[in-house]
Amino acid sequence: WRAQPQVAPDGRRVLFSSYHGRQWQQLWLTTMQSAAPFPLTFGEFDRTQARFSPDGSHIGYISNEEGNTSLWVEEVVGGARIRINATQRHYLREVGHLKLSVRDERGKRVPGRVSVLAADGRAYAPDNAWMHADDGFDRSVQAFENHYFHCPGECTLTLPIGDARLEVSHGLDYATAEQHVAITTEDNTRTVSLKPLRLPAQYGHFASADLHVHMNYGGHYRNTPQNLVEQGRAEHLDTIYNLIVNKEERIPDIAQFTTRPLRKDNMLLMQAQEFHSSYWGHLGLLDLDDHFLTPDFSSYRESAFSSPYPHNGVVASLAHAQHGLVGYAHPFDGPVNPDKDFELSNSLPADVALGNADYYELVGFSDHRSTADVWYRLLNLGFRVPAGAGTDAMANYASLRGPVGMNRVFIAIVGETTPEKLHSGLKEGRTFVSNGPLLGLQIDGKHPGDAITLAKPTTLPYQASFRSIVPIDHFELIFNGRVIASHRLDGARTQADVSGNVEIPVSGWLVLRAWNDHADPRIQDIYPYASTSPIYVTVDRQAPSSPDDAAYFVSWLDRVIAGVTARSDYNSPQEKQDTLQYLNAARTIFQTRIEGVRPTVFP
Repeated sequence: WRAQPQVAPDGRRVLFSSYHGRQWQQLWLTTMQSAAPFPLTFGEFDRTQARFSPDGSHIGYISNEEGNTSLWVEEVVGGARIRINATQRHYLREVGHLKLSVRDERGKRVPGRVSVLAADGRAYAPDNAWMHADDGFDRSVQAFENHYFHCPGECTLTLPIGDARLEVSHGLDYATAEQHVAITTEDNTRTVSLKPLRLPAQYGHFASADLHVHMNYGGHYRNTPQNLVEQGRAEHLDTIYNLIVNKEERIPDIAQFTTRPLRKDNMLLMQAQEFHSSYWGHLGLLDLDDHFLTPDFSSYRESAFSSPYPHNGVVASLAHAQHGLVGYAHPFDGPVNPDKDFELSNSLPADVALGNADYYELVGFSDHRSTADVWYRLLNLGFRVPAGAGTDAMANYASLRGPVGMNRVFIAIVGETTPEKLHSGLKEGRTFVSNGPLLGLQIDGKHPGDAITLAKPTTLPYQASFRSIVPIDHFELIFNGRVIASHRLDGARTQADVSGNVEIPVSGWLVLRAWNDHADPRIQDIYPYASTSPIYVTVDRQAPSSPDDAAYFVSWLDRVIAGVTARSDYNSPQEKQDTLQYLNAARTIFQTRIEGVRPTVFP
């Protein structure tokens, strides 16, 4: 769609934009007879939306070489070019200037995400800012999508006179500030002071991370590691994992892969990878310590990579050989019914059973409740899979999934945030995940990721808290997939501190969750949702047992195995044999859980 071919005035040549074996869109020429295309321009950025001048001697195009979009005119012969700048503006109505300053609770200037809706009903941003918009919104709640930009702490806008509405945020641990400003033709100033949201200290200290961000993914802007860090700082993230991945036949950020983090102040940028398979499910590969795994995709039908091999178990083994963490990204958009779904090829159950899944994007670009339902079933069978979260943010788009940090994981750490602490905290499940509420859970003095060993069934005390940037409908404690405590929320419904006792009759797990039935425009996701990772409980040395859930996954894997058996596009019989052997080994594990043959003591 970005090719936008145009026939030259001579009627012979065709100008178009393409990446054509490269990582970025540049301008190419072919002929009306489809001669071999040749590049007209070069560079590690995009040139798009090109047009010939009437005499064919010049080309006008949009470039993102400076990060933001800009208009250029270039000579076809020689390549001399000029940037077209708007040096003077004429407005349809009177305007004024707003100088905005964002401060934290100590009065320190901080970057933030800002939305400005002016008196004419339109969204505005500073002249040099990247304007973004939410790609999904509920039209019954609002007429237009949310527009926003990142302000470095102070910024100036030109706005029509009249009432302007401001919305300023700084991550999930500061309340969103909403204010109105009367814009006049004089200079207008406004300082917005943000109020922190803090959980009680008993729950520990957390570092926030977005495990799933794409710095460049074919969008309008050209992002850099330094700018991505600034986006993360505005969203008050401690860490961003940039999952380098293919976009069709290219990998835009492949040159950025490194095993060393970029740090600015208290912000870390980690280069990581997403492995694409439309068949098995997408994987996040974090903390690889040697190299990027190629070719980065499998099972692309109608291509030389149509074979379902390597399956996700092979990819996970390669990542683990580099001491990396492997997680399932944006798992499920709806309920998974192995007996009724038209197609089912996701290999999550096999990879969990065989130890090849280190975390699970419980909050991500998917339906959170459907994703949780599958997770609960795995936990019921004794598999310990930590909760992770990632936005799948396309950080260089004007209007697509985002912003960075919309979905994030909070990892309990002590002291300075380091890659090693993040790695171990995520793997051990010392986390909660959220797109809005902050959660704290303590059961008999234990926190998420901890294990409690009991000689017999008993009752344990618990404390639970939440703080939220939006009102919350449901605040619940879950034991083995069932709600065992639901706390009534009154007033603003943006915070609660509760306590009680919970009966523990059998081995299992507990999580705390907070969620809403419907969307909230202040959270640019399908609905607010947060959950802790489990606290695990062992009673009388018995492992958890759930034959119904085991049967569910046997049916699931039967569908996957049938699909794999029917495919004939493997590169060799050995690939097919190895894949079926892997899946059948996982199926055997679930089958034994149906029959009651399972470990009686946790390792």
